[in-house]
Amino acid sequence: MLNPVDLRVGEESWQTALAKAQPGIARLLELSLAGGHELTFEDGLRLSSVEGDDLIALVKTADELRRCVVGDRITYVVNRNLNFTNVCIVGCAFCGFSRGPNSSDAYFHSTATLVTKSIEAVERGATEVCIQGGLPRDLDGNYYADLLRAIKSRLPGLHLHAYSPMEISYGVEKLKLPLTDYLLILKEAGLNTIPGTAAEILDDEVRQALSPNKLKVHQWIDIIRTAHTLGIPSTATMMYGHMERPEHWVRHLLLLREIQKETGGFTEFVPLGFIHSQTRLFQSGRAREGHTFREDLVVHALARVLLNGYIPNIQVSWVKLGFEGALACLQAGANDFSGTLMEESISKAAGANFGESVLPGELRAMIRMIRRTPAERTTTYQIRKVFSHPDTEERLPVQHMTVFTSPPPRYTGVSY
Repeated sequence: MLNPVDLRVGEESWQTALAKAQPGIARLLELSLAGGHELTFEDGLRLSSVEGDDLIALVKTADELRRCVVGDRITYVVNRNLNFTNVCIVGCAFCGFSRGPNSSDAYFHSTATLVTKSIEAVERGATEVCIQGGLPRDLDGNYYADLLRAIKSRLPGLHLHAYSPMEISYGVEKLKLPLTDYLLILKEAGLNTIPGTAAEILDDEVRQALSPNKLKVHQWIDIIRTAHTLGIPSTATMMYGHMERPEHWVRHLLLLREIQKETGGFTEFVPLGFIHSQTRLFQSGRAREGHTFREDLVVHALARVLLNGYIPNIQVSWVKLGFEGALACLQAGANDFSGTLMEESISKAAGANFGESVLPGELRAMIRMIRRTPAERTTTYQIRKVFSHPDTEERLPVQHMTVFTSPPPRYTGVSY
């Protein structure tokens, strides 16, 4: 259980924190603050193992970098998840979402249902729908483009953030088209951006254990690079807290940094803590019990430090972290609270218990708890509205959140 009293870092300055850190750690963090210096793999690996005062120094440095790069606004997007099917042939050991086609709880929503859900989302203020699903064996190769066209024909202004690199690879395989041609078909059909999921850990040895049937690292990179070249931006993700080690985090982040130098196409980086309880990977004893709070802090802060100058936006996944954990990571280098989602299936199926939907006013109320300014954004981080002052819609969530004192203090830390 998170406890906002044991790690009192909230009001401590980054200068004070650096003064308490080991000289070698302080030197690396000072270099990152100075700018113009890219930390190396060895530097990142050293920072990934910090504890105690060194951990606090990393967190505070990342928070200061965040302030310098994007200021004190915390952004969010009003969106809806559309998980169109849970039928999947891939068999990822870390997934609790997929079902066989004959399972009693298998589903494949009709296109009409998905269009209706999109219309409902827009009526509730959404500017984006995020479309992902399983990979059924008998999927029509034209399905992905057809779904985009159906939604865009009714809602031409809605941003379609759709299809992981794994789904794009499946579409290429089904239609036997060159990757560039297939991505252009999706773009013509209405694809605006793609989620950089299916990344997990960009290390083939780890990926072989997580999901031997999934994309290899070079395939994920090729799809992302090609999409960026064609003017289709993407997010970038990393799943941590399973069987990977800190060196995998660092290599993954540095690989993303190199891609961003080349393409500039990543809109944000999203760390995704492994939700373990309902997965074969954990139940078979091959993974630890998900992400720890220390790992949450380190990964978000390390991302800010290693990606500094290249990917400005670090997003928290409140579905994975819970609201208290998300608020803590928003003080450890992150600047985006993700989206309202409206419905969420994948993390829930793996055992997450932090809810499926959050209201914009609830996000704004939580943002004010840590003395930051809420702002609604588009998918590509254009600001739609800054909420300088509270409004009548703002209230803290009634569930899935520890009760804080009133008035709420700055979130000062947790036990780890």
